[in-house]
Amino acid sequence: MSTSSERAAALSIAIRKFLVAQVYPAEKTYAAQLAAGPSRWVPPPIMEELKQAARAAGLWNLFLPESEMGAGLSNAEYAPLCELMGRSPIASEAFNCSAPDTGNMEVLVRYGTPAQQERWLKPLLAGEIRSCFAMTEPAVASSDATNIECQIRRDGDHYVIDGRKWWTSGAMDPRCAIAILMGKTDTTAAKHLQQSMILVPMNTPGVEVVRPLTVFGYDDAPHGHAEVVFRSVRVPVENILLGEGRGFEIAQGRLGPGRIHHCMRSIGAAERVLELMCRRATSRVAFGKTLAEQGTVRLAIAQSRIEIDQARLLVMDAARAIDEGGAKGARKQIAMIKVVAPNMALAVIDRAIQIHGGAGVCQDFQLAKAWAGMRTLRLADGPDEVHLEAIAKQEIAEQLRGSGERR
Repeated sequence: MSTSSERAAALSIAIRKFLVAQVYPAEKTYAAQLAAGPSRWVPPPIMEELKQAARAAGLWNLFLPESEMGAGLSNAEYAPLCELMGRSPIASEAFNCSAPDTGNMEVLVRYGTPAQQERWLKPLLAGEIRSCFAMTEPAVASSDATNIECQIRRDGDHYVIDGRKWWTSGAMDPRCAIAILMGKTDTTAAKHLQQSMILVPMNTPGVEVVRPLTVFGYDDAPHGHAEVVFRSVRVPVENILLGEGRGFEIAQGRLGPGRIHHCMRSIGAAERVLELMCRRATSRVAFGKTLAEQGTVRLAIAQSRIEIDQARLLVMDAARAIDEGGAKGARKQIAMIKVVAPNMALAVIDRAIQIHGGAGVCQDFQLAKAWAGMRTLRLADGPDEVHLEAIAKQEIAEQLRGSGERR
């Protein structure tokens, strides 16, 4: 199935070729350079080579469907391209299409002032700097973002920020120059009007990157997920995004596309894992025949094929819904894929690990790391339970209105 324009189809072909010719061969080099570097937090030089090659090939900033600064593709057109990028853990950055930068760039495009765009959006679009998104906090249940306690206090021509954040993805990267932070500017306002988002340069006095957080033992270097403390951090009032009390409004605009991008990449990761599964099954012999001749292995392959295609259909439906009605109008579809895609990918990876045996859980294959990363997505951008609750509420309301008959 395809809803892509001729240009999107051509980009798909070009990305496939680029992955085979440049990205896949660079994966081992990337890992070797990271291991040999002076620190786990020094980006491997091969990445800059990949970025330059991708930009020269016209495979750059392919997201931003509503901005002339992007490639002019709809979400439905971008979805298959983002899926291809998900096939390699280093591909998205090579195309300047990796999280959290994509979400932060969308925020700056939609809600940033011309001065904010000039200072931060342009170097992000050029791939010269990276960014992070500081929302989750260790002291509160951040699945309910109204719990956020980080304070943003007006003091003359500045805002003063005090708070502790964690799971601030990208903050460990030395190229990370700017954070978009969510905190409270008015605790007396209505529940969803207390929060604001503000731009915080990472070199501002009082910003302390405390430590990297591991995911099942993986540090995700050089990108990383950090705990960050903001102690009396002063930034100019012009760093506020859209205005005080608009944090939730911005969050909904940011998280919708961000969630669907995660799901697209999840499908690409699952596709590559299925390829590994089939290669392993046809190359290994046990009890006198290849694993591919074992009924249980064939069942695992068939189930994986079905589940990947089912998830892709849901993701494409969500992408079209965003194109037609925006993230708010597609909130149920987005919630559905946010539950389905990571769980699907986890199941496929788990089957591949089983078929690989002991090799599947060691560093010789990336299955264990892929599983750890995918398991995190069941929590990132809201846990499964929050999305399931939202889906149920909306479905009940639609059924009571009689609109459930539309399907």
